Amino acid sequence: MAEIIGVRFKEAGKVYYFAPEANQFAAGDYVVVETARGMECGEVAIANKNVPDESLTNPLKPVIRRATEEDLRQLKKIREKEAAALETCAKKVQEHQLDMKLVDVEYTFDGSKIVFYFTAEGRVDFRELVKDLASVFRTRIELRQIGVRDEAKMLGGIGICGRPFCCSDFLDEFQPVSIKMAKEQGLSLNPVKISGSCGRLMCCLKYEQDAYESLIKITPKVGATVNTPEGKGVVVEANLLTGVMKVRLDSRPDAAPAVFQRSDLTGTRMPAPRPEPQESKEQKKQEEPKKTEQPKAEQPKPVDAVSEEKKDSSPNKERSRGGRDRRRHHRPNRSGNQGEKKN
Repeated sequence: MAEIIGVRFKEAGKVYYFAPEANQFAAGDYVVVETARGMECGEVAIANKNVPDESLTNPLKPVIRRATEEDLRQLKKIREKEAAALETCAKKVQEHQLDMKLVDVEYTFDGSKIVFYFTAEGRVDFRELVKDLASVFRTRIELRQIGVRDEAKMLGGIGICGRPFCCSDFLDEFQPVSIKMAKEQGLSLNPVKISGSCGRLMCCLKYEQDAYESLIKITPKVGATVNTPEGKGVVVEANLLTGVMKVRLDSRPDAAPAVFQRSDLTGTRMPAPRPEPQESKEQKKQEEPKKTEQPKAEQPKPVDAVSEEKKDSSPNKERSRGGRDRRRHHRPNRSGNQGEKKN
């Protein structure tokens, strides 16, 4: 077990673990820590607690010190500088006529770097903009492109439910959301109704997904044959949350479906798949390629037989060589005389 504290550097931002080094911190305290970007001052979101060593991926960095009054004044000045830097950068973007939208800006606690966050539809060549900003602020400049979900998290707003955005209010990280979740929860698949202000699927679809998945496992599907207190029937409608099931009874097929509770149904049996037509099976048999018989591998011959073949083939080779030699000897020369020497 390792003792940790959780520190957040932005409101509703991600919580990072640090080693308290035998110091006790309460939620709401401010501490100065060392991060990959340098010295940072953040708020304690999780007080001292022990966590398993397996849950920690990297070695914990220690807390440098508890934030002093001077550190808090420095943090306040940085927030004022960020507002002015955002206006200056927006003017420079207009001067360079870049197709990008500035979202937020961050100063490091020691003022060694400024990070500007922006959104754009494609790649943006901002090299000249970085040089211009470096000449104005006299420090290291970094421009980082983010997505629409991160933009909504930084800017905040009010959702269609009338409450602030979950991502900017309490969500630390974004969770993957799919259209399958909306389908399993019985929601409308209209993108306008299940999408947030960022244009992506709403994060709240993930909140109740585990409960819906557990209810789906114990609820008969529409079309399943079930046993009810009034006899067998087929499920025509199912409500996952209330557990109310509408079943068309086999004894009264023309009557309105009877209403039962999920706990009253037993012997769930899904409808059997439709059999394939006979023609399709025959066509498949005709389309299947016929298996071709592979030639049998030649069995190795005995050593004596191989040696005899070699002996038998040697005189033939000599005769063939001799024949070739004789043909070469009696071949006429270009002048037409055979074997005559020129004087």
